[in-house]
Formats: sequence, C-alpha cells, structure tokens
Amino acid sequence: MLNISNKGIGHAFENNKFSALRHINSMKSGKVFLRLLVVVFAIAFIFMFLPWTQNVRAEGDVTTLKPDQRPQTIHSIIAGRIEKWYIQEGDYVSKGDTILFISEIKDDYFDPNLLERTQEQVKSKEFAVKSYMEKVKALDNRIDALSQTGKLKLEQTKNKLKQAQLKILSDSIDYKAASISFKIGEDQFDRMQNLYDEGLKSLTDLENRKNKVQEAQAKMISSENKLLTTRNELINAQVELTSIQAQYRDDIAKAESEKYTAMSNMYDAEATVTKLQNQYSNYSFRSNLYYITSPQNGYITKALQVGLGETIKEGSSIVSIMPADYSLAIALYVKPIDLPLMEVGQEVRIQFDGWPAIVFSGWPNTSYGTYGGKVFAIDNFISDNGKFRVLVEPDTLQYHWPTALRVGGGTNNMLLLKQVPIWYELWRQLNGFPPDFYKKNKQNQFSSANK
Repeated sequence: MLNISNKGIGHAFENNKFSALRHINSMKSGKVFLRLLVVVFAIAFIFMFLPWTQNVRAEGDVTTLKPDQRPQTIHSIIAGRIEKWYIQEGDYVSKGDTILFISEIKDDYFDPNLLERTQEQVKSKEFAVKSYMEKVKALDNRIDALSQTGKLKLEQTKNKLKQAQLKILSDSIDYKAASISFKIGEDQFDRMQNLYDEGLKSLTDLENRKNKVQEAQAKMISSENKLLTTRNELINAQVELTSIQAQYRDDIAKAESEKYTAMSNMYDAEATVTKLQNQYSNYSFRSNLYYITSPQNGYITKALQVGLGETIKEGSSIVSIMPADYSLAIALYVKPIDLPLMEVGQEVRIQFDGWPAIVFSGWPNTSYGTYGGKVFAIDNFISDNGKFRVLVEPDTLQYHWPTALRVGGGTNNMLLLKQVPIWYELWRQLNGFPPDFYKKNKQNQFSSANK
C-alpha cells in the first residue's frame, strides 16, 4: 500500500476500526520518534567529546625478566651410556643435585686406572726433567772448569813463550860475543902469523894462538847452535799456545753443545710433562662429567632422554628444567610501524589468558581484570615473526600480577599512548592516520632551541 496513485482507496477502509491504523495515522508517533532521534544524537554528540586513550594492541606471552631464569635444557658435555636416573619429572632439585649417571663409551677412556697411570707418566717425565737439569748443571761446571784450566794453561804457555823470547835475547848476546871473540881471535892469529913469518914469534906461540882461535870458533858455533835451539823453543811455545787455545776452545764448544742438547731434551721433557698434566686434568675433569648435575634450583619438567642403556651424543639435551626463583615479565611483539611509539617506562595494560577481564579499549581505568606493566626494554633488531619484541616488567605501583602465572602463558596487551577525544580517534581511524606521537622532552628541547 504505497498510496502513490492518483486514485486513492482509503475511503474503502474504515481506519477507526483498527487500533494499529489509528496509531499510525496519529501525529503523536512521529513526534516521539523525532524526540528519540534528537536524544540519541545528543548523547552521541556528547559521547564524541569523552576522553579516549590511544593504544597499540599486541599479543605476547609470559616470560622472565632475566635470561638465566627462563626454562632451559640440561645437556651432556660428553657422549655416554645411561646407567641410572636419580630424578623423575616434577621433582624439585637444588643446585648440584645429581640428575643422571652415564658411563663411558669411547675406547680411549675404558681403562679404570687411567688417572693413576697418567699420573705415573707425569712423574716419570718430571724425573727426566730433573735429570736433564742436573746434566745441564754438570756441563756448566765442566765448562767453568775448562775455562779456568784453559786460562791457567794459556798463562803457563805465555810465560814459557816469554822465557823463550828472553832466552833468545840472552843467546843472541852470547852468540854475538862469541862471534866478536872469534873475529878478534882470527885477527890476532893473522898478526901472530905475520910475526912468526918475520921470526918474532915462535911456532909454539903461533900454535897456541891458533888453538885459541879454534876454541873461539867452537864457542861461536856452540852459541849459534844454542840460539837456534832457543828459537825452535820459541816456535814450539807459540805452536803450543795456539794448540792449547784451539784444544780448550773445542772442549768448551763440545761441552756447550752437550749442554744445549741436554737443555733441548729438558725442554722437550717439560713440554711432555705439561701435555701429560693437561691430559691428566682433562681425564680428571671428564670423570666428573659422568654425573650430570643441576645448574640451579628448579623443577624438572620433562625428560628428553629415557630408559637405561641408551647412548647419548655430546651436547644432547637430557632434561628440561624450570628455575624455582624467577621474576615474571611479558614479551610482546609490535609491528614495525608502531615501534617509534614505544619508549622505556611506557604504561601497558595486560590481560592474561585464563584470567577473565572486561576490557574497554581506550578506557584502561574502567577495565576490569587487567594488570599494569611498564616497558623494560625494546629490541633493536626485528624478530623472526617480522615484529619487534618489547619486554614488559610488572608495575609495582599497581596490583600484583597473579601468583599462579606460569612462563609461556599467552597475554593480550595494550600499550597506552596519548589521550584524545573520541571524535578525533574516529576521524584518525577512518583516515588511517597513525596515533599521535609527542614527547614532552622533545617539546621542551624544541621550545628551548627557539628561545
């Protein structure tokens, strides 16, 4: 019944007989509807001017504030065979408690007396080092003795050489005197011969003078022979001096060579001792690794290796443990576009999974069941999920977080930003603008710079 034709049919009906038609045709219904629209628009208009807190929504999970408080796995440093378990899942362990005992599977360590025999090798090599040290000391004493003896021998030979030189000087003087005597004797014999020829001297005098000349000649020859003998002694002394220097130089060089050989052997023995000591320490430390202990106080959550007789590799995970003492935190992930809005100390509202909450986005003070937090740290590198991780710590000025929280639980988080009217937030959302980003310190710096 759109009533759009020029020919109406309203006269064919009696509208007064029907209450619904009477109510529709009355003017009061239109006034009521108009008033209702005015009231609704007025309320909506007033509502637009209510304050609204801009926020960034992000999902996260419960973690710990320090890395050493997070769940971890205990590994075996060496390969081995599981022999005995000392714990079961859910047990509380203190730091140093034994979790598992493993036995050796490498043939290099099968010897049960490996430590004792290695210690004996170390002692033997230490004795060898001491022996080489004593040999070096003995060779040092020998070298000192050879040096001292060589000096004395050289002094003795030098004295002998000097004696030969002085003796040559004395013999040369004797030879010179004998030569002069012989020359004088010859001159006297010649004069005696002339006198004998003239009959002034007798034959006996001539023969006596001749005999004296021969004696002078014999004395000269003897002096010359003695001088030559002394010169030979000088040469022998020089040869002996050179020979002694060469001999003691060779003896000292030989002793030093033996000394350096002993020192080389001593250093090799010391290197072997050091190597064996290192090996002994490694064996001793390895024997302590057969008992795998807890690194801290905590609860055993899951055994990753099971059974007895099972072999495990080096670095294999054995059990997972949750530390007993920890400080909870929230690790939430924000989009790169929201990262510039984050700052340390920023307020965060948190809704934990399993804790019912009525959340009014933009009105954190009227939300029920949410908890407060503050931004503790912001990663400078993007995570594998393409977002940046933000670490949130509890806000000590607000309600404490539930004591029943466990690491790994999920959270829904709101990072609170600037407070604006609702109409501005709707206008921003419709236009796709980012939230307002203003900082007081930056404004103050800007105003001070203008001044």
